[in-house]
Amino acid sequence: MNKFKVALFDLDGTLMDTEGQYTVFWGKMGAKYRPDVPNLEQVIKGTTLKQIFERYFPDKKWQEEITAALDEWEKQMTYEFFPGALDFIHDIRRHGVRCAVVTSSNIKKMEVVAAKVPEFHTVFDRILTSEDFAASKPNPDCYLKGAAVFGCQKEECVVFEDAFTGLQAGMSAGIYTIGLTTGNSRALIQDKCNYVLDTFEGLTYDRVVTIINE
Repeated sequence: MNKFKVALFDLDGTLMDTEGQYTVFWGKMGAKYRPDVPNLEQVIKGTTLKQIFERYFPDKKWQEEITAALDEWEKQMTYEFFPGALDFIHDIRRHGVRCAVVTSSNIKKMEVVAAKVPEFHTVFDRILTSEDFAASKPNPDCYLKGAAVFGCQKEECVVFEDAFTGLQAGMSAGIYTIGLTTGNSRALIQDKCNYVLDTFEGLTYDRVVTIINE
């Protein structure tokens, strides 16, 4: 029987309803700097700022301007947990499950989140950011490190993700991966993860144990 000792959560689009705000921002940046790249705001989802710059904005002046704009944008963003997410985290913590955020965002962004959401650091044991990984999603390094920081086996962890790159990272790490339909439809992600959830609402520790052992 597989045990559930560690929960590894993606942040944007999985735990927090922020993806729409980033879509607006990158849509504006794409229109301004890279009108030659159709739907840039969609193709960059789940990637780090470093990756985005390397692939689409190699000009250093562009990078400086976009970084400044992004810093200001994130300061005015709203950071709200999806319905049921906090209740689920509180429930699994009562059962001794360690919880970590594993995000492609950087430390600066997470400082903004912590300032706006006071309980953020009280519900997670670790916050792993882009600075912590040698390679970002879809590389499995981030989730392998997530398991390692708690000294747990992969079989004792569960990944919660919404984006294609994150789902691939979880699956490539060999960790049981649950996909949320917050960013993509069930039909699009059902073959990219072990199990699909539409919402955290009503989800409990006991339910996850049942799911991973089915």
